[in-house]
Amino acid sequence: MDAMERELMDKLDDMTSVYDFDPITGNIPATKVEVTVSCRNLLDKDTFSKSDPLCVLYTQGVETKQWREDFLGQMFCTLGEIVGSPASRLEKPLGGIQGKKCGTIILSAEELSNCRDSATMQFCANKLDKKDFFGKSDPFMVFYRSNEDGTFTICHKTEVVKNTLNPVWQPITIPVRALCNGDYDRTIKVEVYDWDRDGGHDFIGDFTTSYRELARGQSQFNVYEVINTKKKMKKKKYVNSGTVTLLSFSVESEFTFLDYIKGGTQINFTVAIDFTASNGNPSQSTSLHYMNPYQLNAYAMALKAVGEIIQDYDSDKMFPALGFGAKLPPDGRVSHEFPLNGNIENPYCNGIEGILEAYHQSLKTVQLYGPTNFAPVVNHVARYAASVQDGSQYFVLLIITDGVISDMAQTKEAIVNGAKLPMSIIIVGVGQAEFDAMVELDGDDIRVSSRGKLAERDIVQFVPFRDYMDRTGNHVLSMARLAKDVLAEIPDQFISYMKSRGIKPNPAPPPYTPPGHTHHHHYTHI
Repeated sequence: MDAMERELMDKLDDMTSVYDFDPITGNIPATKVEVTVSCRNLLDKDTFSKSDPLCVLYTQGVETKQWREDFLGQMFCTLGEIVGSPASRLEKPLGGIQGKKCGTIILSAEELSNCRDSATMQFCANKLDKKDFFGKSDPFMVFYRSNEDGTFTICHKTEVVKNTLNPVWQPITIPVRALCNGDYDRTIKVEVYDWDRDGGHDFIGDFTTSYRELARGQSQFNVYEVINTKKKMKKKKYVNSGTVTLLSFSVESEFTFLDYIKGGTQINFTVAIDFTASNGNPSQSTSLHYMNPYQLNAYAMALKAVGEIIQDYDSDKMFPALGFGAKLPPDGRVSHEFPLNGNIENPYCNGIEGILEAYHQSLKTVQLYGPTNFAPVVNHVARYAASVQDGSQYFVLLIITDGVISDMAQTKEAIVNGAKLPMSIIIVGVGQAEFDAMVELDGDDIRVSSRGKLAERDIVQFVPFRDYMDRTGNHVLSMARLAKDVLAEIPDQFISYMKSRGIKPNPAPPPYTPPGHTHHHHYTHI
């Protein structure tokens, strides 16, 4: 059968209400992705002609859906698997019919770029109306985009330029989405005000334009008369309240997380587990490390929920797994970065299952102790991150802890240093402790600092595990929510590193490359 291309175009704009809203969290998705589906060598179900296939794409909701069309086969995958494949193109066999080869399905993902552009513009004004009784005016401008229903939404305010009727404002950078929602001909309204200390800013006048007009750059078309309608109605001889001129215009495409992943950037995932005595004795059911043969403890659940998502973005699925705060056999020395599998030369575990296995093994051999020092594992990952700063690798450290920390000052220092490197830290707090110290490390409200130096970007994301323990027992859902919140900040943190270093993504490799040899990164001491 020749290739049948079936494009599933999620027409996101017509269906905004359905697609953009996640009923669980009320969130807008972090990024929109269009998935294109094609199939090869499908089964033939029609006697006289080829099958007329249709493709049904389900996303896993809370309940499962049963369906039977004329069934040609099925395949399951995560969006991460598609995106994480070379050139974001995943080819998999179709299954679901016993003893039959059902052909293959090809899924490729593309981020909807309907506006990843940001426009940078600079404006000046001439002969604005004088509004202040004593000096001249203190002008600033406010930009609005128009909505479908004719209303306006504010999207930018310039700074105030003091005491002048001929201001030159600093260049402004606005996402094109914010300026016109991707519609280049939509009206943009600009109001000019005279700033007043009491907040009762005086209206000087306004003008309208559109993205398409502004994009022409500096020209006679981009000189605007500022009009004050009230004044115009009152005064016969009114001409205008001054003019605003566009001095320069440029547009830049914002790269996204997916652009880098497609271009070959590797995400390296490292796990560090808290083996300190404050967790309680693993043989007792009150312990956070309780070894229950029938169900996962909090540490194992958190590891599985986060790890299963992140592993799709790590091509070789080999993860270094470390422990801290335990006494190790044979001599009982305390270690703050020991390999869970006991192999210093090669602490890599195979997949999430491999980590869980090594974790359970460790619980049987080490003695929970203390103190709780985070800095050694943070610095451990930082050493690797420091050795590849060209954008080809990014490191994510997952620390699972009961939140009692002994080396706050050293950890802050390690985070401030790590903020300069291609790395992020996720902290999942388990148990019932007060997690104030962890919230402080998260740095969402107040950026982390050490010895007077602020971290140059936010690299820590903290979530308390207990917020996700679902009282109703819908475990799958609560773990999905946990993974979502834990990983929510990674793409932005990743981009902030690449941007600050001026690293652009490599072009995606062409599809259809025959599978070559994959190189494992070997573990070396740094």
